[in-house]
Amino acid sequence: MRLKVAFTAAILTLCSAVWPNIVAQETTTTTQKPTVKTQRTTLNAQQTSIKWHGHAAYTITTPRGKVLMVDPWLKNPANPEVKNGGNPLSSIQKADYILITHGHFDHVGEAVELAKKTGARLVTNFELGTNMTKILGYPKAQANLDTLMNIGGEVPIADGEVTVAMIPAIYSSSIQNPNPGPKEPELVYGGNPSGFVLLIKNGPTIYHTGDTAYYRDMELIGERYRPDVALVNIGGHFGMEPEMAAKAAAAAKAKLATPQHFATFPVITQDPKSFANALKKEGIPYLLMRPGGAITFQGKQLAKAQ
Repeated sequence: MRLKVAFTAAILTLCSAVWPNIVAQETTTTTQKPTVKTQRTTLNAQQTSIKWHGHAAYTITTPRGKVLMVDPWLKNPANPEVKNGGNPLSSIQKADYILITHGHFDHVGEAVELAKKTGARLVTNFELGTNMTKILGYPKAQANLDTLMNIGGEVPIADGEVTVAMIPAIYSSSIQNPNPGPKEPELVYGGNPSGFVLLIKNGPTIYHTGDTAYYRDMELIGERYRPDVALVNIGGHFGMEPEMAAKAAAAAKAKLATPQHFATFPVITQDPKSFANALKKEGIPYLLMRPGGAITFQGKQLAKAQ
């Protein structure tokens, strides 16, 4: 807990300075724009929205209205809802599932608070889910074997509308012990880290990389899933450097890539421009989302970007 507070306090000022510069550069960093339908569309049973809260946190709303939250560190300093002392949890009225790629605090985030507020079911690896109920207080009734899984598995959720595939990630995973004794570790086992591929009926296939390093077997993701959009960590230091992140998007045969996990800590990538340039060389369309912004898919076609 002490480490979490120190991290957050140290980067609030940095992020408030960095993000306006990134947004101002958006026209230059978006080197290859994806095709976006320009005709007006009304909300219907074929639309899927993806909202980025900053860092690695997303809310995905399916065509049938199911709400999935991925790595919900909503209080990250890039999220505009935390400015001026705001509480981003107050705007969350519904969450059906919470998906966690690994146990680090900047990915578990406010999962426990959100689960208690919304009744959201937990989707993560078995060991992490078990320890989250025991150590962090995630409601045990919302973390059962039907949604706890492991790498290589595919689990149907949301009454079969969504299939979650757990993808290998080369990384680490641990949970912060909120009240360690004098001789107890501050970090405890968090299972194997992962990414997720979400296959949504009448919607896009989404790949969230988690914090993985690049590895050549990412080509299997492209062979099996060919995601319509990849949410790619580009932060370096703790994960992929931007150039390798572009190689990951290419290996996964992503039809569109958008960066995440950057400009929130001083030691990680601050500007996504090098990722955009590397994607251009790979021939993959690039889209820079803004924290608090969203994109909408009409079926598998990108329809709107905010």
